[in-house]
Amino acid sequence: MAKKKDRRVAALSSDRRKDRVEPPHQLARSTSSSNRNLAITFVIFFVLSSAVSVLVYRRLSFALITDRTESYVFWRGLVKPDVNYQEILTENAHVLENATGRHYKYPVLAYITPWNSKGYDLAKRFNSKFTHISPVWYDLKSQGASLILEGRHNADIGWISDLRRAGDAWVLPRVVLEAFPAELLTKKKQRKKAIDLIVSECKEMGYDGIVLESWSRWAVFRVLHDPKMRNLALQFIKDLGDALHAVTSERNNKNRLQLVYVIGPPHSETLQVHDFGPKDLQSLSDAVDGFSLMTYDFSGPHNPGPNAPLKWIESILQLLLGTNKNTALANKILLGINFYGNDFILSEGQGGGAITGRDYLSLLEKHKPHFRWEKNSAEHLFLYTDDDNNNHAVFYPSLLSISMRLEEARKWGCGISIWEIGQGLDYFYDLL
Repeated sequence: MAKKKDRRVAALSSDRRKDRVEPPHQLARSTSSSNRNLAITFVIFFVLSSAVSVLVYRRLSFALITDRTESYVFWRGLVKPDVNYQEILTENAHVLENATGRHYKYPVLAYITPWNSKGYDLAKRFNSKFTHISPVWYDLKSQGASLILEGRHNADIGWISDLRRAGDAWVLPRVVLEAFPAELLTKKKQRKKAIDLIVSECKEMGYDGIVLESWSRWAVFRVLHDPKMRNLALQFIKDLGDALHAVTSERNNKNRLQLVYVIGPPHSETLQVHDFGPKDLQSLSDAVDGFSLMTYDFSGPHNPGPNAPLKWIESILQLLLGTNKNTALANKILLGINFYGNDFILSEGQGGGAITGRDYLSLLEKHKPHFRWEKNSAEHLFLYTDDDNNNHAVFYPSLLSISMRLEEARKWGCGISIWEIGQGLDYFYDLL
């Protein structure tokens, strides 16, 4: 049995998304005149940068929300484009007392990171909102000529027990496959060892399966550029899925252990050789129970803009699913929704990075900004100037932006995956 640990540990160096954690910002109040000037500058900058970035995707229209559920945030009229900072500061912690009901009928996977402990508490509080919970705990690494599965020290058995008393969400820890691909995929003993390590850990710890992340690392090692190696990679995923499905769940002997596989969005309408495409989706559909699609990180410090433009998301689903809307295959897609935001520096040199809900609320309290609803991306943003006279643009999820992405996923019959729940605002969960 794993020992209970301090949840506030440093992010593992292998995690590609480790920068989604509380970067420090020392920011100051900007004047209204500087904000007006900044708004003019950023509008031009944003339109040009967004136009270039989205050029490779079809300009698809998106449907407005039509299914307005009887949730607290809709009842209060909070899901709207014309938001203001005071309303967010007042309402963000208010959640309907009865938090057990679900408004989203498809699967909902919630990621939790050890370095952001709020997520552990939210997973228990809103357990019924999620079908799957994935704590980011494990890495499978090469160790000489063998393999080692690291991360059991992260596991919190007491928290898992609390989760299961609170609801029925499945616990599927994430495993990042860091082992050298050439060794792992070409040697039968290594493949078997890797699968045995993962399945054994699930049995010993009582997990309901795992979330596996490997595609991006294989792309870096150019494994996916070689047809033979690509086939070996796909076969490994199939073999792992079959091995997990052969094991019954500790909680319910009618259920089998599950495999969720992490996939990145295609980089353009024309699939690149390393992209995960529709043929890969079809190939793995029997062995994989869900595909966690990372539809976020559209923009970055050197290309500031929205986190996940809605038209971009729609084009990715169209590319992957084609006409397979509301099918068993579509049901296995877990559309990625970010609960973090970005604070970009627009001045010369640029920079900035990810912010959490706590950072975001601090910015609202300090700068009292005016919000702008960007129709093309379906995201809110605001502008401010810091003490060093650097201009900033902040993109952070809002009730409306999340609602529209839920509606897009619902339209296709997809589930969702949230990165990650410790970084959002409490009233976001009333939408789920």
